[in-house]
Amino acid sequence: MPYIPPKDRQRLDAGSAPQTVGELNYVITRIIDNYLQQHDGASYTQLNAVIGALECAKLELYRRIAAPYEDEKIRENGEVYTLGQPA
Repeated sequence: MPYIPPKDRQRLDAGSAPQTVGELNYVITRIIDNYLQQHDGASYTQLNAVIGALECAKLELYRRIAAPYEDEKIRENGEVYTLGQPA
């Protein structure tokens, strides 16, 4: 969640890289908040655009990083699913 201590907020707002998932959430939240402020606040159109951008970023992260990682782990440790596998 983005509700981190004020001292950590100051460090991150100054440009330090996030060190925890909570800090990463905070940085993403601040980017979105700044975007919405620059685009006249929260409207359905702007919220829909932001959610769409987040969804596309999530899908690209999965496609480029998570799926190849999982494929490597399947090769290392073996398949778990039986559906669709040769009998």
